[in-house]
Amino acid sequence: MPRQRATVRDVAAATGVSTATVSRVLNQQGSVAPETRLLVERAVEELGLRAPTPRGGTPKPVAGTVYVRCPYLLTDYFGLIVSSIAETLDRHGRQVVLNAGEAAANEPVLTRIPSQSGLAGAILILPPESSEDLVRLSSRRFPFVVVDPRTTLPRDIPSVSAAHHSGARQLTAHLAALGHTRIGVIAGPREWLAADARLSGHHAALADAGILPNADLVRHTHPTTADGYEAATQLLALDPRPTALIAFNDKGAVGALQAASAQGLSVPHDLSIAGFDDLDLSQATTPTLTTVRQPLAEMGRMAVSLLTRLLDRHTLEALHVELATELVIRGSTAPR
Repeated sequence: MPRQRATVRDVAAATGVSTATVSRVLNQQGSVAPETRLLVERAVEELGLRAPTPRGGTPKPVAGTVYVRCPYLLTDYFGLIVSSIAETLDRHGRQVVLNAGEAAANEPVLTRIPSQSGLAGAILILPPESSEDLVRLSSRRFPFVVVDPRTTLPRDIPSVSAAHHSGARQLTAHLAALGHTRIGVIAGPREWLAADARLSGHHAALADAGILPNADLVRHTHPTTADGYEAATQLLALDPRPTALIAFNDKGAVGALQAASAQGLSVPHDLSIAGFDDLDLSQATTPTLTTVRQPLAEMGRMAVSLLTRLLDRHTLEALHVELATELVIRGSTAPR
């Protein structure tokens, strides 16, 4: 027999607190001690209680500060997203608690933040935790939005990302139209959702051009300049070598430019190179980089919009939002 749905009274009985306290935890209203909140949330998760649906009237918005977590250095990529989030939250009258830097990647914050006093919700940027950890956080009725998810998320966890597949498809189609049929790919880590989507877009564009994909032309690595250099060096050692390289990001493309220079190759005469992101870096290279522009600031604004609707207790329908990318053609790509 299927288990009966638990009630607020069941949770109150299991935890020894009043039904009013259980309701305050579920509705994120009123003052509840962190240890009591955690006790109730665990019981809610174990018993399978669903969040109550308001009957009549307008439910009150969830008050409090927004926790923004970016466990990476706030360089141009992540800095643009975080700045956009902070500015947009300020316009909404929300204060921010920022957890940033590479040291934050190892902090067990997901288990802690639902019980932290004064927090209304969170925005998690490229969270390193597994999708299972994010599902557990969601089961505690704590409102949060994921920006640029690393792994596949269930439909009911709101997320914002760029259209990785279509962006990569546009870029590869551009190179194919220039006559390139042997295109090397410096892809991101295999387990990253964005890396998988971009490689899928690359293969789709190859298929459109009647070119068979070649696993020998793909190197999975981390999105750094040093790793881009190493991957490009390996690809350029192939015989025949690629006539074009696509990097996972602009930093990787800079590494590819350095590798080409080290081998005496002229870009774009001997080799075309392209990136992804369209950071300021892409216009500081010689030649300037052809790349795919991600709407980083808009990703931050959209994340705030989704979270604000959650905190205002609105129902979200479009939970996984993909924002359009744009191909930016510059001097690093040319006909074969």
